[in-house]
Amino acid sequence: MDYYLLGWIGAIALIVLGFLGNLLPLLPGAPLLIAGFLLGAWLDDFQKVGFGWLTALVILAVLLAVIDFVSGAWGAKKVGASKHAVVGATIGSIVGIFLGLPGLILGPFVGAFLGELMVKPDMTRAGGVGLATWLGMVIGAVLKVGISLMMIAMFAFAYFIA
Repeated sequence: MDYYLLGWIGAIALIVLGFLGNLLPLLPGAPLLIAGFLLGAWLDDFQKVGFGWLTALVILAVLLAVIDFVSGAWGAKKVGASKHAVVGATIGSIVGIFLGLPGLILGPFVGAFLGELMVKPDMTRAGGVGLATWLGMVIGAVLKVGISLMMIAMFAFAYFIA
């Protein structure tokens, strides 16, 4: 098999996995996207996608990582959630992966709810914390998907048009 074609298959696979990392917490989205872009640029000796484009993509990848790190915690902190709620949301996200789409949607909420309930047995408060944490994660995921699509469009523009 042609190594150039194999390289592009690898680059596209990394980009797709990176994009999926916006929705699946175990996949490091930003690093996978950058790895795919770097491999694609390297395959053409950085002639089509050069230093300027790659710098812009790395800056956006750092923004993705920051959003990924703070989105759930931001929602939780907005309502004064405990650290247990934030940890619970993270655990719920990870467990939710194995339960399909319902698990991905409900996992963070249930985790934050149970974490907050452990600290203070108030169902209303725990529900509010769970909802705020879940909303923060959803807003973060929407932002990450949008930025990732922009990164993919930038790479394609630089490669095919610029």
